[in-house]
Amino acid sequence: MYCLIFENRACKIEIGKKGEFSFSPGFHIYVGSALGPGGLKRLQRHIKLSRNRDRNPKWHVDYLHLNPAFRLVSAIYAFTSERFECALASRIGGNSVSGFGCTDCKCNSHLFYRNKNPLPEITEAFEALGLSALVLEF
Repeated sequence: MYCLIFENRACKIEIGKKGEFSFSPGFHIYVGSALGPGGLKRLQRHIKLSRNRDRNPKWHVDYLHLNPAFRLVSAIYAFTSERFECALASRIGGNSVSGFGCTDCKCNSHLFYRNKNPLPEITEAFEALGLSALVLEF
């Protein structure tokens, strides 16, 4: 399981078939799953896509990676064999982008907004679920 923290300027982005989304300046937190043997590879893919911006979007969050108004600043992850991403999304809560990144579950969103860097809040959310948060900062 992982969270990606992006810092961004105000912008509008066309997100595939979902249409245009407006993003306020600040920080956006994306909650994702990374179960199974490909889990770390998925996180590595996100980091590489943010750096290189060299692929077409596959998931909603890819549109953020590819937009120059967004910059990946942190990745927080934990090793688990259980699906915690919905519980983590619920714990983070607050201002969210409805329907973003949650097409395979019943959550309202897996993308949340904060006006200041939420890294301490996110690591606390992992720990509240009994997960040891590992942090990468860029």
